[in-house]
Amino acid sequence: MTEDGHFVVISGRRWRATDPAIPEDVAAELRKALMAARRDVGTALRAGVDPAPARARVQLAKVALGERGVPWWEQTPEQRQRRWEQGLRDLSPVRATQECPPCGDDSGATNP
Repeated sequence: MTEDGHFVVISGRRWRATDPAIPEDVAAELRKALMAARRDVGTALRAGVDPAPARARVQLAKVALGERGVPWWEQTPEQRQRRWEQGLRDLSPVRATQECPPCGDDSGATNP
């Protein structure tokens, strides 16, 4: 971790740190959504399906965690909270399944 807490350093490379203001239960839910989206990227690629919807979910999760987008240290506490709350809404399991049926379930259902 850098002294200012803005980045973690892994193998000499800096990566933006997760916003420390995110409550742990919320951060855990966002990390869970991130990992599911990453798995769905791989599933889509192996199935020969366009991974763009799953990659978009990865982006949503990373932004919600503060790891992409406007740096969390440049946002007000209210902006930070709106960011992670919007991420939770955007990454709800129902929405994820509707946007990427081959990734989210095996039913073959399509968007209504």
